[in-house]
Amino acid sequence: MKLNGASSHHTDSKWSVVGISESAHNTTNPIRKIVDGKTNFNSSKEVISLSIGDPVAHGNLSTHQYVIESLKRHAEVSKNSGYPPSSGYEASRKAVADYSSTPECKLTANDVILTSGASGAIELAMNVLLNPGDNILLPKPGFSLYNTIAGSKGYNVKYYDLLPEQSWEVDTQSLRTLIDKNTKAILVNNPSNPCGSVYTAEHLKEILEVAEEFKVPIISDEIYAHMVFSGHTYYPLASLTKSVPILSIGGLAKRFLVPGWRLGWILVCDHGTGIFDQVRFGLVQLTQLILGPNSLIQSILPDILTNTPQSFFDDLTKTLETHSQFSYKRMGKIPGLKPLLSQGSMYEMVEIEITKFKDIADDIVFARKLLEEESVFVLPGQVFKQPNFFRVVFCAPIPKLTEAYDRLQKFCQNHLKEASS
Repeated sequence: MKLNGASSHHTDSKWSVVGISESAHNTTNPIRKIVDGKTNFNSSKEVISLSIGDPVAHGNLSTHQYVIESLKRHAEVSKNSGYPPSSGYEASRKAVADYSSTPECKLTANDVILTSGASGAIELAMNVLLNPGDNILLPKPGFSLYNTIAGSKGYNVKYYDLLPEQSWEVDTQSLRTLIDKNTKAILVNNPSNPCGSVYTAEHLKEILEVAEEFKVPIISDEIYAHMVFSGHTYYPLASLTKSVPILSIGGLAKRFLVPGWRLGWILVCDHGTGIFDQVRFGLVQLTQLILGPNSLIQSILPDILTNTPQSFFDDLTKTLETHSQFSYKRMGKIPGLKPLLSQGSMYEMVEIEITKFKDIADDIVFARKLLEEESVFVLPGQVFKQPNFFRVVFCAPIPKLTEAYDRLQKFCQNHLKEASS
């Protein structure tokens, strides 16, 4: 790959290949590389994709009709088609502040930055806190986009371990050892992609204690806020501290089932200390690069954040929990696989007992052969820095999940060592 370097500005008789920037060269998203790339599959079987975190991909889940009607109404108002302020309409930011405030962290419109999806929010949050050469602590396993953004911008990454045997809780001792003078942020993801874990208040306070001890701000990715299953509770991280400064990431994509609408936000919470005063200014400066997210989607926020029926969210969570339980029980019956029960979000991680297979070297080979032979598409754990696991997105209808898991069982039976089958 040719990179652009210093130019001599001399004239030449013909064009040469134009190189690319270091930023472009260093930008790679392993999920998109797999999902968007050309892959071999069994053409005699319909491809069942359990790979990408799009809740509406299979057509069985969709946003509430009230949200659609609100969009139609606001589309008829011409001012909603103009340029909004780069950080978002004030009324829309106030709506997000009201929607997200807790008694411990009261937010105003000035504490909210609207972004192009939660992915855009994560990028802005990193960019406002880090310079090239600084480091950020990321969870392992974790959403691959975190590393994609960091690599593109020249930020160094250190990974702290999540413990599968403890419902993917953070190894806080490991976390402590990674912090140095160049650590500018800890990124926490709760509820988790890819793990489906939901942390208790007690465990979140343990993470906050580390941030407090070393005075490191936290970026808290909470795009799956409130999407938690029976017996578990979602706690906004900022609601559990009076001192640790937190940039919380949220958005419409998952809970409202509109990932393509690309509306996310950053909540700036420093508990009135002023610690993030410059960060607020810096975030507004950075929003001027793209002039904010879609104006029409912004315009409906005051309406849909207040008036979308709670029953819609309750039904969605109930459906996802049913799918999660079904996935866990069904895959738990397949020799060679050990699913870990999801506590929320849309994901389940499954451990592959590699030593029980005769011709499966690792999770990459497992996922590739599964697609080639049975046309079932899952993401290998190495995408998330967790070898010999794979991630399942369980949003598809139960009949489609049933077919996928039947094929998965056949695949495993075909590749298990005889003594293991």
